[in-house]
Amino acid sequence: MTRQTLEKYQVVVFLAAISCGLTVGIALPGRLVLLEAALWPVLALLLYATFTQVPLAHLRDVASDARFVLAAVVGNFLAIPALLGGLTHLLPDDPAFRLGVLLVLLAPCTDWFITFTHLGGGDTGHAIAFSPVSLLLQVALLPLYLWLFLGTDFVTAAARRDMLTAFAGLILLPLLGAYLTERWIESRPGRGAVQERLAWLPVPLLAVVVFIIAATQVNLVAASLSALGHLLLIYVGYLAVAGLLARLLAGVFSLPPSQGRVLAFSLGTRNSFVVLPVALALPSSYGLTVVAIVFQSLVELIGMAVYLWWVPRRLFPATSGSTIPEGEGTCAN
Repeated sequence: MTRQTLEKYQVVVFLAAISCGLTVGIALPGRLVLLEAALWPVLALLLYATFTQVPLAHLRDVASDARFVLAAVVGNFLAIPALLGGLTHLLPDDPAFRLGVLLVLLAPCTDWFITFTHLGGGDTGHAIAFSPVSLLLQVALLPLYLWLFLGTDFVTAAARRDMLTAFAGLILLPLLGAYLTERWIESRPGRGAVQERLAWLPVPLLAVVVFIIAATQVNLVAASLSALGHLLLIYVGYLAVAGLLARLLAGVFSLPPSQGRVLAFSLGTRNSFVVLPVALALPSSYGLTVVAIVFQSLVELIGMAVYLWWVPRRLFPATSGSTIPEGEGTCAN
């Protein structure tokens, strides 16, 4: 099996992991101490492996196409936050619910959106070039967005020492480690195989993470079933709006179809498991925040199957004289 095949069918892997986790959680309640203890190191390793696939050492390459980068920055960090700012007035008056939705939808994806861009016939080079910019901007801007949308009192109450420690230990340290690893790989020829091996890790490690969360949080999931319908409507609606916004911005910035597809997948995918450590470090009363983040990733993965048809065939069809690469632009072989 190739890595591309594993990534293409990762939604099946994650659904199986969640099903197994829920089964274990129901069958062995109160006996999951080891799983709870394993969550943080597995999550740290997942984020490290994920960040090594983001070309942090190549930020200078982004300047090669400032028009595309500007369109992606405007879409992800101005237009989407503005839309979500209006959406907050329509969300249930539940701090945990609101925080979960905002955390996950404000953070653009930096890893598997590249895979979906490739499958959807987009310009993979532009996707790779934008990913480090996206990662650094969201780390810097996310606290500001939460302050603007939820208020000073809420942010102050939620920003406990545990959450700040999780942010530093599970986001900043893996990010630094990934950057140093990339520099080490580049400093000596023949080490590209190391990065290729690391590229196999995100999907299985993510499956382990969702398995542990499902097993240890089964009671919370059961208690949150009534909220899942509301979350489903929000996340499906978001995917539709993100695609249409990409089409609008591509027209405004005069992007070719291949770059428009990159923009659509960038706006449509979110960085759920980068913000997950922050949610896990919140007080127990914010358990619904974790559920909202994990549930979004599942809705998104299924939504990407639709995007793989919608984006290259309807939103950004190939212009005359160009074609969609064989095997791309469709979710079926």
